Order: sequence, then structure tokens, then C-alpha cells
Amino acid sequence: MKKGIHPTYYPDAKVTCACGNTWTTGSTKKEIHTEVCSKCHPFFTGQQARIIDIEGQVDRFYKKLQARQEFLDQKKARDTERVSPQRPVAELNLGARPTDALIKAGLTTIGQVIERLAGGDDKLLEVEGFGRKSLIDAKKRMRQLGYELSTSEEVSA
Repeated sequence: MKKGIHPTYYPDAKVTCACGNTWTTGSTKKEIHTEVCSKCHPFFTGQQARIIDIEGQVDRFYKKLQARQEFLDQKKARDTERVSPQRPVAELNLGARPTDALIKAGLTTIGQVIERLAGGDDKLLEVEGFGRKSLIDAKKRMRQLGYELSTSEEVSA
């Protein structure tokens, strides 16, 4: 066995628990401090319903739970905002001419375009400067953004 590579062994190391219980044991440390021992641990004392909060584990758990809830709330808000009928028509990225035609006809929000589509494709095609290709592109883009369009609104080719 090599000399000088092993730690010093203390056969009379003193162990102190947070509850005040002390005992001696053999260790490589002279003094050991613990938070739970067999005198105060719920498993050994029969008080298993009691929660032991070592280093704030319960608090950390509740913080994680709260952070998760905040994340879900933010995600729901983003999803709701994403399909808001108040979004401007310009966000459909249809191009300058179709967008200008819709705005000129008084359709400034996506919700207004969807309302017009509820009357059928012909209602939207009545807008001057807004053709069949623009209609197809608008529907495609609205579906990509998450808006629900009924199947009766399909373009008849």
C-alpha cells in the first residue's frame, strides 16, 4: 500500500444532527453535521405524514409549478393572439394590390375578411381588384395562421 495517499481516518468522529442528537462513528472527517437522523426522520418516528423540507425542496417544487403555469398561460395568450380576428389584413402577406383592394373595400382586419367569406367566395370576389388567385392565397395563409375556415368556403375551380 502506498503511503501518504489515503485520508486520515478518525475512529471517534462526532456526528451532530439538526435535532440535537449526537453520536460517534468512524469517518475521514472529524465532525459531521446532518439534517435528519434516525431520531427525527419521519420513517423511523412513525410521523410519515410530516413533510421534511430540506434546503427548501418544497419551495423549489412550488416555484417550478408556478413557472410551469405561467408558461402555459403565456402560451395560451400567444395562441389566442395569433388567431385574433383583430389582426390587420396586411399580416396575410398577400401582396400590395390585394391588400390595398381589401383595405379600400373597408376590410381592414382578418375577422372582417372571414365574415365576408361566410357569405361565400363570391362575396369576397366582388371586391374590386381582388381576384380568384388572391382569394386562394388569402385562404391558404389564414389556414396557416390557424384560422378556421369552413369547407363550404372553398373556391370552385
